[in-house]
Amino acid sequence: MNKLLSKYLYLFLLLLICTNYSFAQIGAIDGRQVFNFNSDWKFHFAYDIRKQPEKINVTLPHTWNAGDVLKGKANYAREAGIYEKNFLVKESWKNKRLFLYFEGANSVAAVLINRHFITEHKGGYTAFCIEITDWVKPGETNNIEVQVSNAYRTDVLPLCGDFNVYGGIHRPVSLLVTSKDCISPLDYASPGVYLTPKILSDKTAEVNITTKLSVHNTGDLKLRTDILDAGKNIIASTTNSISNKQQCNQTINLKQPHLWNGKADPYLYTVNVSLMNNEVVIDQVTQPLGFRTYRVDADKGFILNGKYLDLHGVGFHEDVEGKASAVDSVDLNKDMELIKEIGATAIRLTHYPHGKYFYDLCDRNGMVVWSEIPFVGPGGYTGAGYLKNPALESQARQVLTEMIRQNYNHPAICFWGLFNELKLDHDDPVPFLKQLNELAKQEDSTRLTTAATFLDGSQFNQVSDIIAWNKYYGWYDGEFKQIGVWADKTHHDYPQKPFAVSEYGAGGSPFKHAENKDKPDADGKFHPEEWQTRYHEVNWQELYKRPFVWGKFVWALADFGSSVRTEGDADGINDKGLVTYNRAVKKDAFYFYKANWNTEPMLYITDRRNTVRHQQATAVKVYSTKPNVKLMLNGVAVKGGKANDFHTTIWDNITLQKGKNKIEVSSNVDGRLLEDSCEWTLEN
Repeated sequence: MNKLLSKYLYLFLLLLICTNYSFAQIGAIDGRQVFNFNSDWKFHFAYDIRKQPEKINVTLPHTWNAGDVLKGKANYAREAGIYEKNFLVKESWKNKRLFLYFEGANSVAAVLINRHFITEHKGGYTAFCIEITDWVKPGETNNIEVQVSNAYRTDVLPLCGDFNVYGGIHRPVSLLVTSKDCISPLDYASPGVYLTPKILSDKTAEVNITTKLSVHNTGDLKLRTDILDAGKNIIASTTNSISNKQQCNQTINLKQPHLWNGKADPYLYTVNVSLMNNEVVIDQVTQPLGFRTYRVDADKGFILNGKYLDLHGVGFHEDVEGKASAVDSVDLNKDMELIKEIGATAIRLTHYPHGKYFYDLCDRNGMVVWSEIPFVGPGGYTGAGYLKNPALESQARQVLTEMIRQNYNHPAICFWGLFNELKLDHDDPVPFLKQLNELAKQEDSTRLTTAATFLDGSQFNQVSDIIAWNKYYGWYDGEFKQIGVWADKTHHDYPQKPFAVSEYGAGGSPFKHAENKDKPDADGKFHPEEWQTRYHEVNWQELYKRPFVWGKFVWALADFGSSVRTEGDADGINDKGLVTYNRAVKKDAFYFYKANWNTEPMLYITDRRNTVRHQQATAVKVYSTKPNVKLMLNGVAVKGGKANDFHTTIWDNITLQKGKNKIEVSSNVDGRLLEDSCEWTLEN
């Protein structure tokens, strides 16, 4: 047996020696290395210049003003902080190249290595990458210092907005170690690999691959690109010699492409691009690949892979109580589960590019994504979102380029957003917006551009490919059903312009309730949950009837911080979320959408948290995916429930008894009993 094992081991080793590809795979282990660089940082405020400033130990992501929002201060901390870290550069890296990759530092970051200034990056919501090879000392402990400021500046977006600009290194940081020749991470902090898939027919497709290089001598260098299916099997490959030190273009054809088809089938391929020297892999970048076609029709709405898809979903901020924008994968996974539970098909990532991890989640979960730059106007508030300032315009171009290049390969992204709620009472932004649109099309001709306005009229209709409006009928002014009247008029006035509703919503507190139907003051402290619920019921009923509205985005998934807000339960909070800031409570409106958007069986009693009643005659309202709901009031069956087309069953004129009342509902769905109950107390 031992002789037999030795014989096979010898043959296996001989096979490895004779097989270049096997060595290429082993060589990949010694190629690019990516190290988590988030731990062991020290932080202090920049104003503390004492010999021994007060420093705290932090782990990234981190922000210094996560708690400010709940203090109700409009003047929250917009200042500067300093992050420091010592790190060992291994002696074995002497002939390597080192890069630091920051996913986001809000809003302006200056980086120093061993107390020498290296670079500055403007913009807190896009990544930046810097090479530090010539500034570090191999075999020694080196120092990095990052000075970050979230102070207001007229040359950095956003100039204003209904959300907080949290300061700090609020996204992860990585250390990249590569060979001297590598796939460049310095092209606007992109992966250095750009995949442009094209479906040629039902049976064939092609992928154009552009790889940005940073090499010194093309010599024996080659670039190999492998496409792997979902089972990680290589199904197509190509290898090219390197003749250009900056870039290599390749094309691969595939047979029978499996489409990325939204939530129905979010199929992803994997692309490995390997830089090889004498057939040994010295660097490799891996990217997702999805094949899909889509278009937006002014009459028919959003068409994915030749079929209509109703795009409905939420606006989403990176903001969680206690962490603010310094969220981690646990937070983002939780929010994606909420988005999936509600049954959304699309997400508007507001009002800035989000972190890479969430775009990956959207790819894998089949969410159609609208990603936008932080070109944000004041909306209903005062201020200027745009100044005809050459430095600001330059920064806007930079951020747009970074957003597109860093996220070019995500099949989930279908729309690049150019702005949100700009006004026309300062410098006219329209000429510059047209320039931004041209830049977006130069960077990516395969996707549509869009924008979100709240101004009625055609002022922005020629700025982007398609457009959207933020509308709050029944909250700030008007009546619920007016959104349908507005949509019909807009469709009539601009029949060739596809448009969406980019925001609609109302404030709502799960801790405040009303038995009457009086409209609350949007600027006041009393935002009863019941009004928010009715707002969404009627607004959705109107939007559902109009498939020509290419997207319907609820504002917002969760409550979030906004220093300008002095309304609802707490100052500094925008309470239009379908869940609370801490994600602990799903408001009634959340379950209304779950019943209408998610086909999984569910049953939920709405108005349940209004536990103390003063009116004996009331209604019991239930959201359910099935109409056959039974009601028991204090142990007695109640008939007469009426189900409508929006998965809502209502029993009118229910009479409560004085004291405690037990409400129980049930429904039998395919042999499975769904039940829900609550208790209401009728007081004198």
